[in-house]
Amino acid sequence: MFLAAIYWARIGKVFYANTRKDAARIKFDDDLIYREVSRPISGRKIPMKQLLRNEALKVFAEWKSKPDKISY
Repeated sequence: MFLAAIYWARIGKVFYANTRKDAARIKFDDDLIYREVSRPISGRKIPMKQLLRNEALKVFAEWKSKPDKISY
């Protein structure tokens, strides 16, 4: 989630000290997240169910036709 936000915000550079392996050694195991993201949605540990796609597509269509939108 944070990684996605970094890309969406167009941040030019990220500074960090510890690696995800360092974090895992103290039980902040982000490796699970990396593994989950690479799996198909149907194979993830937390069930995910898509809802209201047609309604959501209408909102996307409105955004697409909005003349004063700010592209990201």
